[in-house]
Amino acid sequence: MPFQQQIFALFISVLVFVVVVDLVRRRRLREEYSVLWLATSVIMFVLVIRYEWLVRLTNWIGAGLPTTTLFLFSIIFLLMLCVQFCIKLSKLSDQIKNLAQENALMRSEINHTTNKGVNLSTDQG
Repeated sequence: MPFQQQIFALFISVLVFVVVVDLVRRRRLREEYSVLWLATSVIMFVLVIRYEWLVRLTNWIGAGLPTTTLFLFSIIFLLMLCVQFCIKLSKLSDQIKNLAQENALMRSEINHTTNKGVNLSTDQG
């Protein structure tokens, strides 16, 4: 890998790591979402430093070029993000459904209690 590309890739991987840690520290990104980003930046850093590992990995999976391997793993990373977000969306949907049901039950109970109170006051008056 040419030196200029290596420096650029190292800069990007360190930048991603620092930005993610800062976002978690300022509570703008939850820890559960940061794991994939941190792991990706560390893997990218290691593969830039140990480029021969990327070449071996490329040969092992049967890809033609190291860039093909990087694109493949980029797609896998994006799929992992999609799965993570789908899991979170499913949990949130269940929570919203449960909250709506609890709200309806509480509203019904309040209406029932209020109607009882109105009936009692009209009976006494």
